[in-house]
Amino acid sequence: MKYKTCPQCGVANFYLMDNSGNRLLVKISREGEIIPKNTNSKLEDFNTDVVYCLACSWSGPLSKLV
Repeated sequence: MKYKTCPQCGVANFYLMDNSGNRLLVKISREGEIIPKNTNSKLEDFNTDVVYCLACSWSGPLSKLV
């Protein structure tokens, strides 16, 4: 499967944050689907409006991924 990548560094590994500061490791499919690294994890408590790159300081909306 092909994944979207960070526009700044080109890495395909991201995380989401919840209100408590917890992180959920994810990948983003080419179709824009958020896929948790741990298949048992749920997205429901996490903010899906902003994704954070694991390799650099970039963060932003899914629409900015390449």
